[in-house]
Amino acid sequence: MTRLAILLAAALAATPLVAETRPPASQVEIGLSFAPVVKAAAPAVVNIYATRVVESRFSPFAGDPFFDRLFRDFGATRPEVQNSLGSGVIVAANGLVVSNHHVVEAATEITVVLQDRREYRAQVVLADKVNDLAVLRLEDAADLPVLPFRDSDGVEVGDLVLAIGNPFGIGQTVSMGIISALARSSIAVGDGHGYFLQTDAAINPGNSGGALVDADGRLVGINTAILSQSGGSNGVGFAIPSNLVRAVVAQAESGATRFQRPWAGVQGQAVDGALSESLGLTVPEGVILSELHPASPFAVAGLKPGDVVIRLDGAPVNSPAEMIFRMSSRGVGATTEADYLRDGKSLTATVRLIAPPEDPPRDTRRLGPDTALAGLEIARINPALMAEHDLPLQAAGTIVTGAEGWAAQAGLQPGDVILGINGRPMATPADVATAATDRSRSWTIDILRQGQPLRLRFRI
Repeated sequence: MTRLAILLAAALAATPLVAETRPPASQVEIGLSFAPVVKAAAPAVVNIYATRVVESRFSPFAGDPFFDRLFRDFGATRPEVQNSLGSGVIVAANGLVVSNHHVVEAATEITVVLQDRREYRAQVVLADKVNDLAVLRLEDAADLPVLPFRDSDGVEVGDLVLAIGNPFGIGQTVSMGIISALARSSIAVGDGHGYFLQTDAAINPGNSGGALVDADGRLVGINTAILSQSGGSNGVGFAIPSNLVRAVVAQAESGATRFQRPWAGVQGQAVDGALSESLGLTVPEGVILSELHPASPFAVAGLKPGDVVIRLDGAPVNSPAEMIFRMSSRGVGATTEADYLRDGKSLTATVRLIAPPEDPPRDTRRLGPDTALAGLEIARINPALMAEHDLPLQAAGTIVTGAEGWAAQAGLQPGDVILGINGRPMATPADVATAATDRSRSWTIDILRQGQPLRLRFRI
């Protein structure tokens, strides 16, 4: 072997076969610029201008410390135009843009402006208020720059990231920071939102819907919220992970107008120190299941109350919101491998991810003008309605899905669960429809509203 071959072999042996993540090792590396990353990523980040019309009430007593409160509903209403701004990310060359739902909510007109100042009208094709995501389609757009997705499960605390957006409407701006924390959440099972990546990259009003990208210019998350008492950035910003964003975009591309998230059909809580000790765990981890609906895919797979779900598809789940996030990223129709503990034993089950079932059928009814509850729309509670109205798993009976006319005047609201009318229990929509034909002039309706029992009384 020649001297050159020996040197080459030694050099190759000392060279890592995979890329390393490490801090700068020299002054030269510290002086390196992110400009190439920004030049590649920034053209796919857009400014969004949304216009909405709201009804505002104008009172002659406005500003008066006494009469303004006394006559708060006095005065005529008239339409008022409100403008909002935010950011978005182009995720498909044919003009598909993802942003935050709150940026475009109730907008009557949306204008999207690219970095090169091209302007497009846009329409919302999928809205998901729960996850605060919206997908827009630009009119007559083609061959647009696109920001590629990165697997957000591979992101680690300490990774460098750039936040790109339009803070305060001053124009596209880039700020740098790191991933400060993973799995920020505080939401119970059954809701699905509230799972974020945390970053100290400056995020301000107007950055909402903008891109959080890694050092290779790949989309890590959609910037959505900050913690601040002043309204400005305090270095505590949150982004929706790209894996969830990708799942929402995929459904929009398939023609869906609402994001269909898998239904867990369980109630549970994060395992804390006290629980882990009582369960005999060496460290607090996982989500302990306290209740399972009979149709829950986890129940079908064999899980029971008291089981502790540790991982889904090998990724840890340490809060209910993280559990729902993992399921949502996989999507309806997929399967997930659930690792769980039961009586100290480690078990694995294959769980088929399903949409909340329409069983029993809704049996939706709208009561006519010849009834005491004219304008009331009701349906039979099933898992789909539980998910839509955030009802507990044990909910049963009849739910109000709409209320107008006499029903609204009586105080009924969508989401109310009707327990009884004039002392008679109401188990089905047919029971309510029959009871509403009574000729009684005095009425008592017992309901559950947001889990609290209420009694409505009125005369007709």
